[in-house]
Amino acid sequence: NGLTLLGGEPFEPDNQRTLLPFLRRVRQELPDKSIWCYSGYRFEELAAGSVGDHSRKLLEGIDVLVDGPFVLAKKDLGLRFRGSSNQRIIDVPASLAAGEVRLTEEFMQ
Repeated sequence: NGLTLLGGEPFEPDNQRTLLPFLRRVRQELPDKSIWCYSGYRFEELAAGSVGDHSRKLLEGIDVLVDGPFVLAKKDLGLRFRGSSNQRIIDVPASLAAGEVRLTEEFMQ
């Protein structure tokens, strides 16, 4: 139903310059497709623009962010769309609008 960005690390500063125009093109050509992204960085770091030059702009092009590193000690095979319990499934547009993290509850169960 959409596009998923994942490892290496999409928000790695060296990747941002290439990824940003790609995301913009996907948004323009396929506006009804959802875009998910998996990142070891936390939403707060990315929203503050403290990870590379384009982290905030990249976030603005994403619908759902699964953030935080995979932690083996918190591994849980019962979780949907994430590997460890420290990871969050974030509604990015709602979080950016609110200025704080808004979880995507429909995928958390």
